[in-house]
Parts: sequence; C-alpha cells; structure tokens
Amino acid sequence: MPNLPTVKSTSGLLRTLRMFGSIVRPLEFMERRKAKYGDFYQVTFLIFFTWLQKDWGKYSPWGRFLLIKQEIRTLIYEEIEDRREAIANNQSEYRDILSLLLMAKDETGEGMSDEELHDELITLLFAGHETTASALTWLFYWIHYLPEVNRQVHQELDSLEENLDNMAIANLPYLDATIKETLRIYPIAAGTFARVLTQPMSIRNHQFDTDTWFMISIYNLHHQEDIYLNADRFMPERFLTKNYSNYEYMPFGGGNRRCIGSALALLEMKLVTATILSRFDLALVSKRPMLPVRRGLTLAAPASFKMTIKAKKTAS
Repeated sequence: MPNLPTVKSTSGLLRTLRMFGSIVRPLEFMERRKAKYGDFYQVTFLIFFTWLQKDWGKYSPWGRFLLIKQEIRTLIYEEIEDRREAIANNQSEYRDILSLLLMAKDETGEGMSDEELHDELITLLFAGHETTASALTWLFYWIHYLPEVNRQVHQELDSLEENLDNMAIANLPYLDATIKETLRIYPIAAGTFARVLTQPMSIRNHQFDTDTWFMISIYNLHHQEDIYLNADRFMPERFLTKNYSNYEYMPFGGGNRRCIGSALALLEMKLVTATILSRFDLALVSKRPMLPVRRGLTLAAPASFKMTIKAKKTAS
C-alpha cells in the first residue's frame, strides 16, 4: 500500500471546524451539547412541523434547536475573532478556508464582515461536509458489506506505487465507480428543491398553471429499472461500462443550480477512503442489510450503524 496524503479527520463537523483553526473547542462543544440536550438528532425531524416551532425550553425540539444554533453561532464568531487576531500578528499560515475568506477583498478593497463570514462558514459546515460525511458512511458500509467490492477496491489501492499524488488516487476507475454507485443507490439528497412556475407551461400535453411546484425525486430516478438494470442491487461495474447523462444520474442535482462543490466532494471521498483503508482494518458489527433514514432534508445511515476499526500492522 502506498504512502497516501494525510487526512486529519473524517468527521464532517470536526473536519470543517479544524479549518476554522480549532479542534479542542468543537470537541468540548459536542460534549456540552450532548450533556445538555441529549441526542438532538433523534428528534430533528420534529422541527419541520410549523406548529412545533415554539420555544418551550431546552427539552422541546424547537427550544433545543435554538440553543444549539446559538452555541454554533457563538463558536463560529469566536473562531473568526481569533483568526483575525492571528493574521494581524502573523501567526497564521493563511492556508485554510477561514484565513482565505478573511483576506479576501472586493473591488473596492473592502473585506467581508463577520456576519458574511459566519454565513459562508455555516453553509460550508452543513451543506458541504455533513453531506460528504454521510456519503462516506454509506461508502464504507458497501465496501465492507459486499466481499467482492471490498476485494476489488483493495486490489486497486494495492496496485498504486509509493508516494503517488492525489490525482493518481482520484483516477482509480473502480474506486470512482464504487463512489458513484454509492451516490446512486442512496443519494444523500432524496430530491431537488422546488421550482415554481411564474407563468403557465405545457409539458407533453399536460397543462400546468402559474405557481405550480415542480420537484425531481432523485431517489426514484436512480431506481428506474429502464435506466439501471437491477436498480436495487449495488453494482459499481455499471459505471465502468456506461456513462450516464445528467438527466439519468444527478446525485448533486442538475442545471445551473447543480451543487458547486460536487468535484471537491468526490475528490474528498476518494482521498479519505484511500487513506483510511491504507491504515486501518474495518469490519461491520452486524451483517444485516442497512436501510437509510431521513435526517432533515437528507438520507443518512441509521444511528444503529457501527463498525470496528483497528490499525494495520506495519512491517518492521
């Protein structure tokens, strides 16, 4: 197995916050959150009911949401203040996202306000990394649930020479196909956001009035038997023999609002997977089939999903 690039963390939240310049406070934040509010994510879906969006204290779903939202907001503003001070004192290497945003200037020479920085970082945190972390969970599940997939992924990684760069990993065909199949069978976003007609429209002799809402079910599209033979089976090889159009395969949405971070997400998944599999032996705690659950607007692995992990033995 080659020496692969270092990936510091696979946790979406902690990995993003590491780019903010801190790892200790996020860990403390998560521990405080769990101690105060319990497992918030078990009741997250309740906050989507408007009649429950009332602050009845920390033990109510909406009250818990507001408290956690404020803690995250405070944490991000603290990071922004610390990083501004570090840059002013030449104590930052200026390589992470937050430093680059802090040094960015518009055409008038003005930098971003703390509020603008907060909005950029919160988008990056929840739209960019939680989704990738969920996709990685599914990827490790399928690799270790299906022995043949496991064998071929490891065989391909073992074929790499020592000290190859990131692009060599990114160009591995079977790993690429396995990731694409992971995003096909259980897309993180089950559907697109709605589009609302501003004027009447006719589609195949069907008439639609102004204000009609249109949404695409990505999950249903990815399970169409006329597009994907044996659609309910995990088969990475389908992506080795066919290139699917943007109207057949859309884990990142489509059109001019397609996810801007799709290329980064795919590269990140490949590097994280290659790094972890090169250094650790993983195994599923249970061999029972795992089905997705709704987590807010996304599909994710159930909370019961567990794997064991141990470091690989290195040759002396």
